[in-house]
Amino acid sequence: MKSNYVKDVEKVQEKREMQQLQQQELRENRAQEVDTTNPNYEIMQMISDFRESLDCSQLHTADLIEEHQICVCGRKRPLNEKELTGKELDVITILNNGVVMVHEPKQKVDLTRYLENQTFRFDYAFDDLATNEMVYRFTARPLVETIFERGMATCFAYGHTGSGKTHTMGGDCSGMNQDYSNGISTLAARDVFLMLKKPKYKQLDLQVFAAFFEIYSEKVFDLLNHKAKLRVLEDGKQQVQVVGLQEREVKCTEDILKLIEIGNSCRMSGQTSANAHSSCSHAVFQIILRRKGKMHGKFSMIDLAGNEHAAATSSADRQTRLEGAEINKSLLALKECIRALGLKKSYKPFRASKLTQILRDSFIGENSRMCMIATISPGMASCEKTLNTLRYANRVKEFGICPSDILLSQGGSRSGLSPTCKVKELTVDLNTIAKGVQPNNSAINQLDIMEEGKLSGPPQGDDLKLLYEQNV
Repeated sequence: MKSNYVKDVEKVQEKREMQQLQQQELRENRAQEVDTTNPNYEIMQMISDFRESLDCSQLHTADLIEEHQICVCGRKRPLNEKELTGKELDVITILNNGVVMVHEPKQKVDLTRYLENQTFRFDYAFDDLATNEMVYRFTARPLVETIFERGMATCFAYGHTGSGKTHTMGGDCSGMNQDYSNGISTLAARDVFLMLKKPKYKQLDLQVFAAFFEIYSEKVFDLLNHKAKLRVLEDGKQQVQVVGLQEREVKCTEDILKLIEIGNSCRMSGQTSANAHSSCSHAVFQIILRRKGKMHGKFSMIDLAGNEHAAATSSADRQTRLEGAEINKSLLALKECIRALGLKKSYKPFRASKLTQILRDSFIGENSRMCMIATISPGMASCEKTLNTLRYANRVKEFGICPSDILLSQGGSRSGLSPTCKVKELTVDLNTIAKGVQPNNSAINQLDIMEEGKLSGPPQGDDLKLLYEQNV
């Protein structure tokens, strides 16, 4: 007769053996489904397992649109033909509540591969299935009414080369051809003409004008006037004027389409490793409302140049490096101006670049609203560039993110993942740091705090010390 203790031990052993057999069968089934010829199939499987534990509900057209003075969102594009041919992995996951997660592959000293999941939260986040109309509905469309209320609206797309900025602002691209009818610039123009017919605004007798220019190496060129060189000056009322810029009156959306096509045909471009025809200038398309000759409102839509133009070019000559330096300088100035606007600072450094100088009235106007669309590539090869784009957008308008915001599915677990797989918190309350209270498991933008004069040395704690060293 076996004792009850021995029976219990045997039952536990049988249960363990059964679980091991089930896990072995599960691994074999997954191995059949996964393309083992892909050198990164292990990373692919880890990402797949991680996504199964998440609630990946997406935005819908029926969702409520919130009012923001500064709206920041992220947009993921699909994998392109080049990435699919090279068997690139999709390392971006879009979650609900505007959460963007980057699964960055890492490797330990013992060559064990694992994921470092970095999380960013914005006002909205769009996956690779979202159309331009969907993005426009939540970003630029709420800004159209602002210009009818004597305000200044600005919408711009930011991201690295080949991430989908021109597609978002200009329209669908197929090779050298581009369909401008579904770009954000055209969709905004369509709504402007629809609102002009409303009785509330019809009695104002407003006229609609359009201007299109580019900023290349801190020089301004009129794209609607044979790329005539323009000067940016301040008048006696300390208002910034683009001297010589042509404004053409438009009567319908078709007129807008013609002007956009004319301007894009002569825009400055260059060849990079990511794109054969990469835009290396900031293109600014403006819709201007005038009443009796005086400006009533202005909507500026900007397709920014790639944020790593110099590094992405196949021939990094001196001219290319200078172009990249000027691009990154203007993007840094843009970030600082938007942050100053969001923090309601009295001083806004708009004179730091031609781009921010021209957009001065958008930063200091009483009725100013702004929208930023951070476009990102999903491929694993673009992971570093994607993280740089998301960090830039995160610093434009800082958000805090809690682990509770990332909803796990019922019964979801993270088994099978490396124990080092974790979610980072990227922002923290600056007032908490100023009071000397150290947060747990948080990361801060150390350089920004030092600029504010709230912290004079490296922070205490292992996590903060590591971040400080990385920033320095």
